[in-house]
Parts: sequence; structure tokens; C-alpha cells
Amino acid sequence: MDSQLFARALGNIGPEAVQRTQLSRRLRAIQPTPEIYFDGHGSQSTTIDSVQKDGQRGGIKDEIRAHRAGVNCIAIDPFEGRHLISGGAEASIKLWDLATAENPQHKFINRPTAVVEKSPSSHQYGINHLCFYPFDSLAFISSSYDHKLKVYSTENMTASATFDLESVIYSHSLSPIANHLLVACATQHAAVRLVDLRSGASTHSLAGHQRAVLSVAWSPHEEYILASGGSDGTARLWDIRRTSNSLGVLDLEDSVGILGEDGLGKNARDRNHGKAHTDAVNGVVWTDDGMYLVTAGHDERVRVWDMSTGANALSHFGPIIKNNHLSTLLPLLVPSNALEPGRQVMFYPNQKEILMFDLFGGSLLKRFRLPGVAAAPIRGNAAQGNFRNRTTSLAWRAGDVGLYSAHSDGVIRVWLPVTPEDVEADKDEGQEANGDEDESRKRKRDALEEIFRDLTRQKITFT
Repeated sequence: MDSQLFARALGNIGPEAVQRTQLSRRLRAIQPTPEIYFDGHGSQSTTIDSVQKDGQRGGIKDEIRAHRAGVNCIAIDPFEGRHLISGGAEASIKLWDLATAENPQHKFINRPTAVVEKSPSSHQYGINHLCFYPFDSLAFISSSYDHKLKVYSTENMTASATFDLESVIYSHSLSPIANHLLVACATQHAAVRLVDLRSGASTHSLAGHQRAVLSVAWSPHEEYILASGGSDGTARLWDIRRTSNSLGVLDLEDSVGILGEDGLGKNARDRNHGKAHTDAVNGVVWTDDGMYLVTAGHDERVRVWDMSTGANALSHFGPIIKNNHLSTLLPLLVPSNALEPGRQVMFYPNQKEILMFDLFGGSLLKRFRLPGVAAAPIRGNAAQGNFRNRTTSLAWRAGDVGLYSAHSDGVIRVWLPVTPEDVEADKDEGQEANGDEDESRKRKRDALEEIFRDLTRQKITFT
């Protein structure tokens, strides 16, 4: 760190290089933060000195849960990284203020600032997917098993628009760059549905899949390009400006791609046959530069595609990948501004753990096991049962290094970097608070403070 700051002061490296290096260093230091809890049934966030712990639940009391019936999805606002929204299996949506937990080393119970409970005007069944409006964090979009797509305001948590697609909505996507305000929806129907927020129309469909569509994602650089994955094993690309719409499919057997006349795809033929996975494709994610697409499938494979040619990049992540649930399962790609140039890191929500991979090399960088994965109690009005815990959703907090995960046991877990400097600073803070500061450290601190006071008292004249 000191050498980098010295090089920066000399002008040998720029501030972006320093930032990337430090963010990458913090990324490697990510670990579980069990001292931060999300309690969906309290009234006010608070710091606590002690929390009763249950060993079988990995340090979290049964009553401290974000959603009693399980958390299906989460999303963090992409601007300030301050607000998190969570959707539960019991049809509720909760808004959380992440800025209230200032020190991850201290035990803290975070409670929602606003809640949308199940009601005739809200969703009737479990929430499948949530996303913030890409141009304004004061609005977000939700989709559910009740066939409804809703637009909410974070200020009053009321629905300003509702669209009934008459089919289960597994996921949706809104372009981060486009002006067309089209929401692409992956539904139980064998076509991608497009909802126009500006006109309120929801009649436009992209036909091509043979069975249900499970995941959709707009390109982050081409506003009219869309990718989708379906239960027929295909991953399709679409250009909504074209009459036929479909640009073709990705083929797992093709590691060369369609090069075209110039080797870059010019006047290349469309490819309409082939499968991206041998089973259902329930996850589709773009890298933030739009150069690669990542797909996840029920064949328990994650594949990386070079989108300049459509070629399979042949990244292999080994037999550790697990994926057999019908719902959308999205890998999380770390923003490129937090990494060295040319590197990509992926977090994968495995059933009993979160896996950290090098995206292009396929090597496992870190493995985060979840506490209490065997079974989680579920309470209802009529009965009580158990279900196996699994990771349902991942979210990245903008502006810093921070990973949040949602789980079917109703818990939202936090994964933050803890560097040696953080540990030392927290130790110093604790010593000062307890009045047990080491005598030698105290003498050094007093000497530095005296030098600083002497310097500030001196009158300096420039001639």
C-alpha cells in the first residue's frame, strides 16, 4: 500500500490503478460477517452487545430472520449502494437501509425501514425477482408467481403500475442504458414477453423457445440486444429491431464461433440450431463490458461465451457446481472496476455454499460454506415443517467491496472484507474503549500528538 501511494505521488501510476489494486486486495479478504443480522419483524435497527446464539443455526437465532418463509431474491440500488430490497416466499417485500450498520465488527440488528405486506393490491404469491430502476433508485420492479409485474416507489412503497402477463414470471430485466423502457420478462410461456413502461402495453412477444423461459438479460452496451435462457436448454440472442427478432442460439459444441467475412462477425450467417446446455438454462448474465455472456444450467455447468463470435470459451468450473431448482439462479459477476484489467471474478450461489471463481480460468478462488445448511424451521398458521437451505440470490454493493446473499432459511447473510488493518484498527478501538491501551502505544501516540501541536503552532512565512 505504502509503495503504491509513493508511486502515485511520483506520478508513476494513476489513481485508478491504486483503486483497482486496493479493491482487489479487499475482494480477496472477503469473509462471513455473522455480526450483522436482518430481522424482518423488529421496529428499529440497533447495535447490541450480545446476541443469544443457537449452535445448530450457525450463530443466528431462529426468530432473527428477514422473511419467515424464506428469502427468494434481493437487490441493492446501483447508485449509492445504500438500500437493499428483499422479496419473500410469503409475498412480502422489505426495504433495508445498509448505511445503518457502520462497523461490521460490532453486532448489529438491521430492521426494515418499509414493508409491503401481502394484500389485495400487492403480490399474492412468492416474489421471484426484484430490480431497481436503472436510472433512479427511488423506484423498483417486482415479479411474482401470481403472474404480476409491478412498479413500486421506495418513498411510499406503493405500486404505481401493475401488469398481468397471465403466466408465472420467473425473472425480468430492464436495460441499464436504453431509452425504450422495455422490461423483458421470462415467463412460463414459451416466449420472451416485453412490457413497455411508457405506454403500458404488454403484448409484444419474442417467439423461439420451445418451452418456458427462465432467465433474461439486456446487453449492457447494445440497447436493443437481449439474451434469454429457457427450459429447452437453449440460450438465444435477440435484436428487437429485427422483423424475425432472433439472432440465433449459442451452441456448446462450437468453440470457434461464427466469424463472418472479416473474422469479427460481419455478414455472418445466423445459427438457429444447437443448445447451450443439455438441460434447462436458468441463469443468463452479461459481463459489464458486454464482451462475454455467462449461462448456468440444470446440467450443473456454467459456461462462458465470447459474444463477438458466439463461441464457447471453454471455461470449466469442475463438478462442484450444483443447480437443480426451477427458479432463476444468477451468478454474480464482480464489477470490472474492482479488478485488475483483463480479470473477471464470479460468485456462484451453490446449494450449501457460495463459490468464488476466476471466470476465464475456471479456478476456485474461495469457498464460503453456509452455517446451518441441514434444515431450517418454517412456521406457519397451520403447520411447522423443514426444508433444506439453499442460496437463492446474490447482490453486490456498489462503491465498495460487499456481498449480500439471500437464503431459503429466511436469512440475509453479509460477506465483507476484513484486512489485517481492519483487525488492528478494531483492536485499537476496543483497547481505547476499555482503557487498556498498551503503554508503549500510548507513549507513541502522545509523542505524535505533541509533534503535531508544535507544528501547528509555528508561524510559517513564505518569501
